[in-house]
Amino acid sequence: MKKETLLVELRTEELPPNVLERLGKIFASLIFEGLVKEKLVEETVDYKIFATPRRLAVLVPEVQSEQQDQEKIKKGPSVAIGMVDGQPSRALQGFLNSNHLSLEDLSIVHDGKQEVYCYQFVEKGLGLATILQPILENAVKKLPVPKLMHWGDKSYNFVRPVHGLVTMLGNEVLPVHLFGFEAGNKTLGHRFMSPHEVIEINHSHDYEKMLEKSHVMANFGSRKESIKHQIQEKCSEMNAEWVAEESLFDEVTGLVEWPVALLGTFEPEFLEVPPECLILTMQKNQKYFPLINSEKKLLNSFLLISNIESENPKEVIEGNERVVRARLSDAAFFYDVDKKVSLESRLPALDNVIYHNKIGSQYDRVQRLMQISVFIAHQLGIDETKVRRAAQLAKADLVTEMVGEFPELQGVMGKYYALNDKEDIQVAKAIEEHYWPKFANDELPSSEIGTAVSLADKIETLVGIWGIGLIPTGDKDPYALRRSALGIIRMLLENPLNIRELLTFAYQAFPKGLLNENTVAEVYQFILTRLAIYLQNEYAHDVVTASLANQPEEFNQLPAILSAIANFKNLPEALALAETNKRVSNMLKKSDFSESTLDHNKLQEKAEIALWESIQSISDKIEKALQSKDYQKALNVLAEMKPKVDAFFDEVMVMSQDQEVRQMRLNLLNLLAKKLNAVADISHLN
Repeated sequence: MKKETLLVELRTEELPPNVLERLGKIFASLIFEGLVKEKLVEETVDYKIFATPRRLAVLVPEVQSEQQDQEKIKKGPSVAIGMVDGQPSRALQGFLNSNHLSLEDLSIVHDGKQEVYCYQFVEKGLGLATILQPILENAVKKLPVPKLMHWGDKSYNFVRPVHGLVTMLGNEVLPVHLFGFEAGNKTLGHRFMSPHEVIEINHSHDYEKMLEKSHVMANFGSRKESIKHQIQEKCSEMNAEWVAEESLFDEVTGLVEWPVALLGTFEPEFLEVPPECLILTMQKNQKYFPLINSEKKLLNSFLLISNIESENPKEVIEGNERVVRARLSDAAFFYDVDKKVSLESRLPALDNVIYHNKIGSQYDRVQRLMQISVFIAHQLGIDETKVRRAAQLAKADLVTEMVGEFPELQGVMGKYYALNDKEDIQVAKAIEEHYWPKFANDELPSSEIGTAVSLADKIETLVGIWGIGLIPTGDKDPYALRRSALGIIRMLLENPLNIRELLTFAYQAFPKGLLNENTVAEVYQFILTRLAIYLQNEYAHDVVTASLANQPEEFNQLPAILSAIANFKNLPEALALAETNKRVSNMLKKSDFSESTLDHNKLQEKAEIALWESIQSISDKIEKALQSKDYQKALNVLAEMKPKVDAFFDEVMVMSQDQEVRQMRLNLLNLLAKKLNAVADISHLN
């Protein structure tokens, strides 16, 4: 039995570039996992993944040509019931008949419980080709493809039409088939640079090198690094920087098999259009890399990734320049047309843009946005007039030509059009920033006005969408409520606002009876859940849980509280007091305690009197510490009580038979609990 390198290549028409890397990884892993399951390769083996626009492939070393023979055993009935009067019982005879056996073929073994009749035999291992066939069928079936294609007169369906199949173990072709193709050892190189060259693969481990000779860089990661390296080299030559997100590199890598970076230019006049428009046009429509200078200003040049190494690259560049010129002309046209109409005059048109049929139009949202923004402005003590104006104009760019073409520019274009309308610069900036943060680590609004409108926008969305029952479930969150909650959390951690008051005001801004009556409470708990996840990136789980157990409403105090809890936890008395807090809480719950006034003059036991005096002595300290936001001091003074608390539980029977005494002592413990929980519920510390 030999071990060799297995090659599988599925050659297709151009695959979707934005998911190519993922398709390659899943295709390869499904094949590898199938081989591991059938014990044809060790799980620790490193396999290579290949994915180009026209092929998915995998190279797996140390694959066995066939399975090892396996000793197997089929159990029959027990010896106790196997024979009747010297003859096989009905149960044993049935076992013999169903397996085409005679009594002489059986042996007796002990299965750990009893002796049983069994048939022991050696099952011959299957050949690789026999096992690989269903593995391949499963791999193409399980690829995460949203839409399948049907081509020609074939009855097959796949993400793109298939043109060939290679399966080789070492230098031998494995007789498998897929999509009507019998596997072979021939593939094709680059569509344009080696158009008629058939590559005959002599050995599976030659695959990558042979493709490279035919201008195909088969490894996705290598191709991506080559693109980055070439772009960086061009930028260094020009003393410039490229502008792109990682997703653009992935998409461009998925478009080419032999990447070549080229420099193109466009007319400087286009730079009069806002740079965000030009950048998005080049990236989204043309997959180009825009360039900026050392001052972060957009240049009238760009880098493109060609799929051919041309003898005359000038022709390739000029062709791309003609195309981008047309795209930029469209952007310039949209910008010029939009500037002729003010944002304010566009407001009535928002009434025709439905946000949700239960909540109404974008115009309706703007009215609520203005109310909530002004409420926040009042709380923060900032310019309410500017906040109202920014909220009023925040959504007006949704009905512009530019945002209609590029929805990603909403807010950004609102800023430019507001400046064109001679609006206050702070108002214009807030129009852009009210969408911030757009994702987890995005910037927060830089201004108070932007913060007010951004908070209002996200709270209005969260309350409104949740209130009509569109609650996020699993991975479904079409209105990005989790993202809105995270944005709210990040802003409230830096601003002195009360989350419950904000949610209540937003709820009241909607028509009465429109939203579920439990909306505020449910949204608050949803935000707390997201807050806990966010805080656990920096603080221990028990510290976060303790800080949120008291249902905080002013999140800007949490960083100081969390830091204080983390430090308090290190005190020698901390964990004992945490256990005491837990014990007290359980006693109050189990006793159906009902709070009443404590007459300390009726306390009789020395230990309970001492505990009451200790509580009184620290109460003023805690109160003053809380007033000055000194949470560390408020927690640390709790340590002073530990000896008195220990003595109380050692010497006093709380659950006295005398109902009046029991009530008095429970009242005392209730007072203790309030002090222990003044900053956080320390019972959660561990």
